[in-house]
Amino acid sequence: MTDANMKSIRFHQHGEPADVLRLEDVSVPSPGPGHVAVRVHACGLNPADWAICRGMSYRGLPCGIGLDVSGVVTAVGHGVDDVAVGDEVFGPANFMDYPTAGASEYAILSHWDALPTGLSHVDAAALPMVIETAARYLDWTGLRAGQTILVNGAGTMVGFAAVQMAIARGARVIATAGKTFADVLRSFGAVVTPHGEGVIERVRALVSETPDIVLDAAPANLRPDFVSALPDLVEIAGGDPNHVITIADAEGAKRTGVRTGAESIAAEGGFKLRWDAIGTYGQMAAEGSFSIPVAQTFALADWREALGVSLAGGAQGKLILLPRG
Repeated sequence: MTDANMKSIRFHQHGEPADVLRLEDVSVPSPGPGHVAVRVHACGLNPADWAICRGMSYRGLPCGIGLDVSGVVTAVGHGVDDVAVGDEVFGPANFMDYPTAGASEYAILSHWDALPTGLSHVDAAALPMVIETAARYLDWTGLRAGQTILVNGAGTMVGFAAVQMAIARGARVIATAGKTFADVLRSFGAVVTPHGEGVIERVRALVSETPDIVLDAAPANLRPDFVSALPDLVEIAGGDPNHVITIADAEGAKRTGVRTGAESIAAEGGFKLRWDAIGTYGQMAAEGSFSIPVAQTFALADWREALGVSLAGGAQGKLILLPRG
């Protein structure tokens, strides 16, 4: 496949996404052993894409963006026997081992699931990273049936997924979110209150007990003027930072002592991703019992518009690139 070219969004140096990202003509990648190549029908964007541009990842350059992919298999690497050319699949793009990722006409996957009947490529591309991240952090919290969890930032897509997963695990869920998703979160069974100033008093007015666990899903890595909610969340947790875990607020965690998941990575003997959850929740999405809202779709050539919407923090759902137009 390397004799052909494709369009791909990637960067050659770290920096602000708008400054370093480029839409380029590059070689179509060939899958290595255990990997598959797909013709990308839809690619979901995540805040992690912009963090990677800024240097979060230690991989070499150039590097692609777009970690969520749904498409059709065009080639299989040595040892792959569970899919064939022409099969529809979805999963995370392998950006670590290749110089391009999912925001391309073709991408490489090292983990994938069959696209469930009834699930569109667009809706499937909204799922992989959100599902994996929410499932992993809920595992790290040790959440058990019957416990109460507060999900701060439940209007983010990881928070939105975590609310649904926690309810499915038998937990009672308190969610902080804006007006956009408040009613939907209530329909899942969560008790919802606005985030921001006064959240301590609002939560205490809603529930008498101290939550067993607080999961912070607020998007600390999107805006330079972000104000950490962690001091308030620690107070809501009865003053114990060990009952609070944050997904993105690393600086706030340093100041407050809340968990970041580093201790769980050490306890598990390494960084163990929950790719097995993607197929389960993908099937649930096809059946209508799990959902991640899609806000907008964009042609690959219009990626700068998608970037602007994402960085402004007003996406109100997943943003999806359509490399096929």
